[in-house]
Amino acid sequence: MLNTYAVSALALALGANALVARDGNCCFHLTASGGESGTVGQLSDGQNRIGGGLSPATYCIDSNGGLTDGNGRGCILTPPTTQFQCDSGATPTGGFSVGCDGSVSYNGNSNFQACPTGENGEYNIYTTAPSGQGGCVTITLNADSCHSGCPPPPPKQCPADLSGTFEFPHLIVPIDKSNPDKAYGTSYNGEVTPTISSIFNFDIPASDSGKTCTLVFLFPKQSDLQTSSFTFSGSGQIDFSSLATTATQQTTYNNAPKVSKDLGVFTVSPGNSYTISTFSCPANTAISFELSTSSDTNLNYFQDYNPSPIGLYITVC
Repeated sequence: MLNTYAVSALALALGANALVARDGNCCFHLTASGGESGTVGQLSDGQNRIGGGLSPATYCIDSNGGLTDGNGRGCILTPPTTQFQCDSGATPTGGFSVGCDGSVSYNGNSNFQACPTGENGEYNIYTTAPSGQGGCVTITLNADSCHSGCPPPPPKQCPADLSGTFEFPHLIVPIDKSNPDKAYGTSYNGEVTPTISSIFNFDIPASDSGKTCTLVFLFPKQSDLQTSSFTFSGSGQIDFSSLATTATQQTTYNNAPKVSKDLGVFTVSPGNSYTISTFSCPANTAISFELSTSSDTNLNYFQDYNPSPIGLYITVC
């Protein structure tokens, strides 16, 4: 594989396709695809070729990204043509790597050139097509071993607006630690102050099964609102949490559901939207979230999605 510095640089650049560093040699066979396809074999002199019915050759990669073949010959890119071949006594050319999906790269480039030899339908392999050589095609090379498999893609994140399917809260319940045993019942407003928090219940229908849910907080400017309004002061820091159970109209500060996961503190301000959390939709289930603050934030708004949405919603995609 690549040396430590190169591995680190490529890992930062490629993320999920970061290379797998190895301390010792690891061996594999190569398969070409693209403009020409087939297993990569060798002539007796160590030239690596595609086609012609050659038996699959074995290659081993070391910690510097150097390749040797099954006969222990060092694999090089011959100057000036950059032909890929393996010679006895040669020091392997470093810079080769095997990605998490088995794709082979040289100095980060996974495209190689295959050029016809005129012998038995065979193709030589280059990193750059030789000048004046006709019939060259772009290929990629894939190793059948020495890779760990790529991690799954991150969960899809729905847009932080209500342009598609969304769920609105079916119950908003304020709780007040300065009146910890008082049940305020349902509210049409979301309110967050140093003493008051608001709990939002969402009913996720069965039709959302298999979809992605994204919790978003929408905070338009007052000038964008026609049927809603808000009052706002302080730093704007709001702590969003998911709760272990849902609230009822009898919920108080003292009997409120426990926090199951803190989703983070967001500093909100008018004219912005915020993606709070993305998760698999828990179809046919009611879930709750709490908005609170330990700062000087004071926010009170009428939850409304027409015509400029404001408040806490779940978008579905």
